[in-house]
Amino acid sequence: MMSLFNMMAFKRVISFMPPPPAATYIVFHPQDNNIIAIGMDDSTIQIYNVRLDVVKSKLKGHSKRITGLAFSHVLNVLVSSGADSQLCVWSTVGWEMQRAKSLQLRGQSISQSDTRVQFHQDQTHFLVVHEAQIAVYETAKLECSKQWVPRESDSPISHATYSCDSQLIYASFLDATVCVFTAGNLHMQCCIIPSAYLSPGVSNSNIHPVVVAAHPEDPNQFALGMSDGGVHVFEPLESESKWGVPLPLENGFAKGVPAAPSIGTSGSDQAPT
Repeated sequence: MMSLFNMMAFKRVISFMPPPPAATYIVFHPQDNNIIAIGMDDSTIQIYNVRLDVVKSKLKGHSKRITGLAFSHVLNVLVSSGADSQLCVWSTVGWEMQRAKSLQLRGQSISQSDTRVQFHQDQTHFLVVHEAQIAVYETAKLECSKQWVPRESDSPISHATYSCDSQLIYASFLDATVCVFTAGNLHMQCCIIPSAYLSPGVSNSNIHPVVVAAHPEDPNQFALGMSDGGVHVFEPLESESKWGVPLPLENGFAKGVPAAPSIGTSGSDQAPT
């Protein structure tokens, strides 16, 4: 069941669309908050009008559950991603599919996994995050303009997001490593190893980040939500003001690379800096 709440009174306004299928992703239309795009477990996308309490359109193009949705108010499109590793672009005028493409890795189709999307500040490019790659796509032609792929020996990517100014990309991995990339060319600025922010006992366990959230006003601050329920907030030391310098790595990252630069952290477990 989905519910809409009034944030002024903190009261439920309406409940709608009881499962099955369950909703797996939700996003408001950027120009009309009466319109909600709802990704479903059955691979469809419901375009729901809250005021009229009606489903305006039902979009079909994916073969697995929907794992990501993002609107561009500049291009008037909705971009969707699914567990089928496919990207779709939909017009917000008539809700027709404009184009679709499956993610590719080294010339072959990649395994099925959650794929997430997020628009760049310019609203014409978007970030694609998959366990096996981070990529930036140009929306009009749905072409990949930049891609970063971990080495086969590296841990899968768990999540990634743009900084608030879209100049950096913060990415987390299943081994609890965190990397900071420049958004313009996907060059790695620094790599933070687990022992830099987790206590010794925790850093040797399977606890890892499941979500990365960028600060809405400070482009150099971000938070990690951990699999054990903990939250860690990161920022560079005041003496360094920003995240590192490019590391001499061609692709992927080497395990054991020290954090660069030093970091300040806070959260459920205070970590050394």
